[in-house]
Amino acid sequence: MTIEHAVEAGHAAPANSTEYISHHLTHLHNGAGTINLDTFWISAILGLVFLGVFYMASRKATAGVPGRLQNFVEMVMEIVNDTINGAFHAKSKIIAPLAITIFVWVWLLNAMDFLPVDLLPMILSQFGVHNLRVVPTADVNHTFAMSFSVVLCVIGFSIKSKGLGGWIKELFTAPFHAHGIAVVFLAPVNFLLQMVELVAKLISLSLRLFGNMYAGELIFILIALLPWWAQWMLGGPWAIFHILIVTLQAFVFMALTVVYLSLAVEKH
Repeated sequence: MTIEHAVEAGHAAPANSTEYISHHLTHLHNGAGTINLDTFWISAILGLVFLGVFYMASRKATAGVPGRLQNFVEMVMEIVNDTINGAFHAKSKIIAPLAITIFVWVWLLNAMDFLPVDLLPMILSQFGVHNLRVVPTADVNHTFAMSFSVVLCVIGFSIKSKGLGGWIKELFTAPFHAHGIAVVFLAPVNFLLQMVELVAKLISLSLRLFGNMYAGELIFILIALLPWWAQWMLGGPWAIFHILIVTLQAFVFMALTVVYLSLAVEKH
């Protein structure tokens, strides 16, 4: 869809390409401007979609000839289980459901990039919604929130595995182990390195996902500025290639979460 198709209810179309891009990169905020409502509601709806589909698959599961939905769910679970078996060597009832949730939910969030950039904004503009970004993972606030949740899980898994005292001790005695008076001198260095490691996990998880999805969103917006015949020529191949990016980024986020949790429960 071109700029001419992006007329909102009660608003004129963007005057130029700069306004068009700026419009599509503006979030729908609450009254105070502190919450990105589009990110929140789209994430919540897709979370319910994930829960509904997997619940329906579990209700219809059969030991006989499986249907398409059961085949799909089993394929996803097999991918996740292979990742867990290869990276997580402890016993946990939480790790598999957590990994499946992360993989499928992040994939659904990323997959919103496949919708035409003007489709949902044009529909919702008829109801008075004049700003909408449809890819939650292109919002750095959302990716940081997910990464922060992973870091909290890492700390929780570590405390459960080693105890609160064991975790605190590890903060001051690893990675540099020492004996005697050397422990006192190395304790601040160890603690600093442990904090750097936690912050690095938070930043790398969030910015990797955000950067890839933001770039993909921006490319689709730029393609939408081209004439209709060029949109099909460039948008089609990019959408096909973007399927790989969407899936790969969901898998990487899930796999790194499993690796981080595995490191949290291992003894140094």
